[in-house]
This record gives sequence, C-alpha cells and structure tokens, in this order.
Amino acid sequence: MKKFFYKSSVLALMAGIFLTSCDPEIDTPSSSAGELNLTKYVAVGNSLTAGFADGGLYRSGQLNSYPAIMAEQFKLVGGGEFTQPLFTEAQRNGSGYLRLTGFTAAGLPILTPVTSELAVRGMGQDGRTLLYTKFAQPVQNLGVPGIRMENVTTAGYGWNNPLGFNPYFERLLPDAPVPPKSGALTPYVDLVAASNPTFFTMWLGNNDVLGYATSGGQGNITTEANFKTNLDAMMTALLKTGVKGMVINIPDVTGIPYFTTKATASLRQMAAAANAKLYITTGTGTVREATNDDFVLLPSTVGTPEQVGTMTIPHGFSPFNALANSEVLDKDEAAKVKLATQQFNQALAAKASANVGLVDMNAFFNSVQMKEGKPQLSINAVAYSPAFITGNLFSLDGVHLTPRGYAIVANKIIDDINKKFNSRIPKADETKFRTVQFPVN
Repeated sequence: MKKFFYKSSVLALMAGIFLTSCDPEIDTPSSSAGELNLTKYVAVGNSLTAGFADGGLYRSGQLNSYPAIMAEQFKLVGGGEFTQPLFTEAQRNGSGYLRLTGFTAAGLPILTPVTSELAVRGMGQDGRTLLYTKFAQPVQNLGVPGIRMENVTTAGYGWNNPLGFNPYFERLLPDAPVPPKSGALTPYVDLVAASNPTFFTMWLGNNDVLGYATSGGQGNITTEANFKTNLDAMMTALLKTGVKGMVINIPDVTGIPYFTTKATASLRQMAAAANAKLYITTGTGTVREATNDDFVLLPSTVGTPEQVGTMTIPHGFSPFNALANSEVLDKDEAAKVKLATQQFNQALAAKASANVGLVDMNAFFNSVQMKEGKPQLSINAVAYSPAFITGNLFSLDGVHLTPRGYAIVANKIIDDINKKFNSRIPKADETKFRTVQFPVN
C-alpha cells in the first residue's frame, strides 16, 4: 500500500512539472486598452448617466452609476481617475428618493419618501424649484437629470432664473451674478466641450420622448430637425483630434415598468370580472373603452373605489370616472413616441464612425422583455426582466435602474467598446451591486 502511494506521488509530481513547463501555451489573453486612451473618461448624458434611481438623485445612486462602474474597470487597463459631482456623506440623500417600507394587505408596495439629510440649499427665483448644493470642481460625469437633446445649446439652461432652469445643471456651474453675465448662461454643450475627454460615452435623447410619454402625452416631443441640429453640436464638442467614444441609443420607453406594470390587458380582464369595462380619456379629450394598445401608467389610481352619483365604482370602470389623460399613454400617443424614437435612433446611428461606436441599448432592452410570462435574460443564474420591484433591473420609480441594472448596462457598453476598439477591458461583477432594497423586519 505504501509503495503504491509513493509511486503515485512521484508520478503526480512529474506530471505537475510537465504541465507547469507547458504553461506558456495555455495563457489567456491579458487585459488591454487596445486602441483607446482612457486617461480622461467623460460621460455625457441625463439622469441615467448621473445614477438617478428610486425617483431621486442621491449619493449611493451616484456611486453606482454606470459611468462610475465603467471607470473602475477602465483603471484595470490604465484608465485615469473619474470625478463625479457627489453629494457629501452628510447630505447623502441628495434630492430625496423613494424607499420600499412594506406592503399592504393586498400585496401592493408602500413607497415612502426620504426627506432627511438632503442636499438642498434653498429655493430658486421661480419660487418652486429647489436648489441643490453646488459642486465646484470640474467633473467627468456630466449626467444632468431631465436634460433633453434639445436643451444642450440653450443658454441659461442652468442659470437660476424665474423663466425656468435645470437645478441639476445649475449645481455644476459657478454662481450666477445679478444681472447675469455671459458665463452664467453657459449652455451644456460648452461645458462638454471644455471637458476635453480622451474617451467619452454619450447617452442623450431619452428625455426627448420620455417626458411626453410619462405625462400621458402632455407636453411635446422634440422635433427631428431640432434633435439632429443639437446632436451635431454635441458631436462637434466631443470629437477633437484623436478622441474616441461611444454613442448610446434610446430604448423603447414603453417597455419599462412605468408603462408595463399596470398592464392594460389585465386591467380589462379585471373590469370584465366586475361586469364592467375599462375606460380612458385620450389626448383629444375623448372618453372611450381602453384597448391593449393603450398604456396605463404606473402612478395611475386605476381600480380605486370612487363615488359616482349614488354608486361606488372602481376608478376607470365606467365612462363617468374614466382614467384621466395624464394616467394613460393612448395608442395614438404611443405611436408618436415610437416614431420619434426610431427617428432619433437613426440620427444617433449615423454618428458611428472609425472613432465612434454605437451601443444599441434599444435592442438590448427589447431582448429583456418577458415572453409568455417568463424572463428572457439570465446572468449567473439570476433572472432579469422589466417586472416592477421583482425584475432586478429597475428601481422604485419604474424608469431608472437599480445599481445591479446599471452594472449590467456598464457591461453591455464595455462589450461593445471591446468589439469596436480591439480592447480587452474586464467586465464588472454585477452580483456585487444590489437590486431593489426590501424592508428589514
């Protein structure tokens, strides 16, 4: 028995030496920046770029923004530091946000606003817009919640004035003198041009359709001509000699939880079970029966009992208490959103070149839609879908992503960067980032 173990040990040792001598033949490719200079990465975009989540911008969301996640991966191949306009730890709740604090007896989520430790420094001259704590130093995450492509050339868009402004952009600019001087009227495109990146990502255009869609077709969609003109200005500001980057297109907004959670088909079945029909108010003011091509919005109070004359009827289950226009994106309005999205994505795709890659985020989010009630995306044995709260991708506002969702988006962009620029940038471990936080008992 001892002789057997001895001979086995010698054989194992010799095999180990032999295999070790062969190591060079089985080496895996090392990480590499490929054709890229990642010394100064600048992220251009809106709330998705800023790390907005759960209905607000707060420090934890900023730290888990997709550009921050990408920048950490870039460091593995020689990338530089990445500065974000972070709220301080003392003001970590930023603008405030929604927290899941429990569920009703019917299983509906209870969302509670967080109102402490905010980064609010006062009220704007318009008397209704909060001002947030300034971040004075130059930043590389230029994500501005609410900004549209049509806003990027607007002088005064970030100035505190009574005619309307963006407070998230205002916090990135110097204090505006009164009366205003030219510096206080800096348009977003000028701030981008002054950032001088060696590499960039640009994810703009979502809000040019999203605001119209989430308001139930109120407001306006940016015109195609205006979108293209401002896109041209953005690319001119970014594409200096030798600079490379990625342009990210616009997902179909009607595929996110804000539009899919209260599925019209299910609501119509619910109404039918109560011997009723579901009624909506269209954008033209007409009250009609809902169809499956209409989208009932997440904040809608559909089904809530209402007094109609001498009867109590669930909201929307009678033409006399139809869902309001603001609660529904009707099929005609949805068609306008889809057409504009297609036009804007064609314009973004046209900017692809030798130095600019395209990330088809529209196709990616289409691929994660539920089919026959089942999730289509699984990563490391975890399923992902647009399901509200349980889908792992979207945060509590039904529009923006969870930290895990932002990590998955970061990895999608890194995949496309590697294909475009012959780089081998490692992807992030998405399991290190949280999904929706459930209340602790």
